[in-house]
Order: sequence, then structure tokens, then C-alpha cells
Amino acid sequence: MSIGLWETSAHLRSFPRAIAHVDGDAFFASCETALHPELRGRVVITGKERGIVSSLSYEAKARGVRRGMVLHEVRKICPDAVILSSDYETYSLFSKRMFAIMRRFTSQVEEYGIDEGFADLTGMQGPLHMSYEDIARTMKRTIDTELGFTVSVGLAPTKSLAKIASKWQKPNGFTSVPGRAIKDYLGALDVSKIWGVGPNTAKYMYSLGIHTAHDFISKPFEYVAAKFNKPHQEMWHELNGKSVWPIVAEEKTTYASISKTKTFTPPSNDPEYVVAQLTRNLENACIKARRHGLVARKLVVYLRTQQFEHAVMEAKITRASNFPHDLLPHMRTLCAKIFKRGTHYRATGIVLADLQSDTAIQSSLFEPAIQMEKFQRVYAAVDALDEQFGKHTVHLGGSQKTFTHTQHASDRTKNLFVGENAGQHLNIPKLVVVV
Repeated sequence: MSIGLWETSAHLRSFPRAIAHVDGDAFFASCETALHPELRGRVVITGKERGIVSSLSYEAKARGVRRGMVLHEVRKICPDAVILSSDYETYSLFSKRMFAIMRRFTSQVEEYGIDEGFADLTGMQGPLHMSYEDIARTMKRTIDTELGFTVSVGLAPTKSLAKIASKWQKPNGFTSVPGRAIKDYLGALDVSKIWGVGPNTAKYMYSLGIHTAHDFISKPFEYVAAKFNKPHQEMWHELNGKSVWPIVAEEKTTYASISKTKTFTPPSNDPEYVVAQLTRNLENACIKARRHGLVARKLVVYLRTQQFEHAVMEAKITRASNFPHDLLPHMRTLCAKIFKRGTHYRATGIVLADLQSDTAIQSSLFEPAIQMEKFQRVYAAVDALDEQFGKHTVHLGGSQKTFTHTQHASDRTKNLFVGENAGQHLNIPKLVVVV
């Protein structure tokens, strides 16, 4: 049997593991330009529904626009800016397509965020008949072509180094950091740029005379162990080329809490509409809780005003549940306590907390067991219908206003992507459960 070039390459010996980090370039704004090619090369900004910049194209960054900037300030700097409302469902579909492409090259893919992820390419040079660099470059090229915008990719022996590498030549960059080149790349990298180093840790490192990543990895491990906690000790190993942070390829199934929020436009001072938004938040949170077999013993209600002021209140739940019918009375009571008449609200949120397995659900002394069994059958049917015809095919009457109230809409509702359920967007009748 002949030995392939990838097996004899000196470069391979610099990759005891080969981890690629894929990072979308200006992801939300890029999704918009992919859908609307006429916007390419222009200043594109999303976040119109919030009144602040959520995402921006590189053309906008070059003109001085920054994330979080108020839109009226943006218009002063860039009167020609194209300002769009965010379409998170579309962005999520682009994200799914990106990760699906990554999984063509390896099954070991970690979805770290909507616009970034890790791929473990270790051992794939033989089956794919390519070097690790060629695999990563091909992955990038395929994503760029099929999504219609660019990503930046870093290839390195560890997750930490791969994440650093992907930012080395943004946008549309590819940077490979083999083991033998680690010190060259980390020589001038400020410690504040290391993944996992926050402002306080950076300040602490500066006080120790550690200013660059190279300063940090050059310290003996005994010194690091004496001065830093375990995560930063692991970081030291990662930056020295020893992989200790695993690729987490499985979908997350354990949660300390589940939160669902919604920003809407225009803001509203209508108590019925605000309650409707909260009800929809609650439905979404309960859907996720049921999917993962979890019930909540604590409910948190959150409101945010047009002036970005927050009001939060929580309540203990008598019987742990993932049924909206059980939690609605608590939600309405909390909302009534924090809602201020005449105040315009721009966002609502629900948090299900103190989660535990749904096997812990027990009926109360005064509650017929048959009633709880009926609810279980009802919501099993609701979840099955949603799975077949699209989310919220069946929804509570209390959330109906969120479906009929005029909000910003995207042209994408006229089109469907691969894997998208038509029932989510076609104008088909929806079933409503009135409470």
C-alpha cells in the first residue's frame, strides 16, 4: 500500500489534533446581502426594530459605525445606510446550512454560536485524501459558495488557537497555525485578545508583567498553577498546543434555566398586547422544556421599556410544570404587579428556572390525576402538530394578538429554504386554544 502525502508531510506532525474554527463575517448583515445581492458593497445595518445597531457590514465598520450605536447617530455618519429590521429566523436557517456543510467533512462539529462553530478534522486526512489545510480550505470555499457570503477559518491543534487564528485575517480569511508556528503567532498578541480572558483577568495579567499571549505560555506551568485558576491553567495548555477542551458535538440537553425573550416594534403600552407577548414567550419556553423532559419550579417575568429600563419579578410554582395552562396564572399575576400604565414596552421575557426532570411532576392533593393526564395528552398532540406543520400551529388564544398585530416583516416569507417547513410561512389556518 502506498503512503499518501498527507501521512508523510512534516506539516501533519504539527497537528496532533486538527481543529477548525469557522466564524461568519458580519453574519446577520451578510445574510441580508446574500438574500439581496443589490446591497453588496453598501453600508448595511440590522437592528431597526430595536433602534440600535445589531449587526453591520464591513463597509459600515469602515465608516465608523459600531455595534450598539443608536440609529439616529448612524444616520448622521452614514445618511446612505440601508437599515433593516432583524430577521432572526432567516439567520437561523443560514446557520443551519453552514453547520450542515461543516458536517460533510466531519461528524465532530460543535455549534458554538449562531455564526460560529468548531470542527474536529483529526484523522480525516486519509478518508478525504487531503491535508488538514486542504480540508479546511475546501470547507471554507464550500460555505462561501453555497451561502453567498464569506466566513473566516482558523486551523490549529487546539480550540483556543483555532479561534485566535480565525480572527487573524478577517474578513474572508484563512489562517493555519501548526504547532511549530504557535510562538510566532502569539508573540505580539495582547492577552486581552485571548479567548476566555476578560478585562479583569487581563488587568491581573498586566500586573504580573504578562502582556502578550507569548509571555503567558512562556511561564512554567508551576507558576501558572500558583497564580491562576483551573480554566486559565487549561488555557495555558491550549495555547501551548495541547488540546484539553473537547469538541462538544452533541445537542445541549441539560439546562439550569430556559429563557425566551421577544423585542417587538413598534413598542406598546397596551396591557393586553404585552400579556400576549409574554404568553407567547411562555409557550416557547414550555415547548423547549417539554422537548428536553424538564419542568420548572420557578417562573420569572421580564419587561423592558422603550427607555431600556427593566422590571423583573419571580414566583415559586406550587407544582413543577411545563404546561402553559399551569403557569399562565402566575405569569399574569407577576405582569400585573410590574406593568405600569402608560409606559411603552419594547421587549418581554420569560424564564423557567429551578428545572428538574419531568418525572417529578406530581398532582396536588386537590387535583384529579385524570386532569393532569388529559393535559399531558393535549400537549403531546400540540407538540406533534407543531412538529408536522410548523411552530405555533396550535397556540393559546392569549397569544393571538402577537400573530395579528402588525410587525416588521421580511420578504423571505415568500420563499422557503431547504429543510424549512412550508406551514411556518404559508397562509394556512392556525388552530387556536382559547384560555
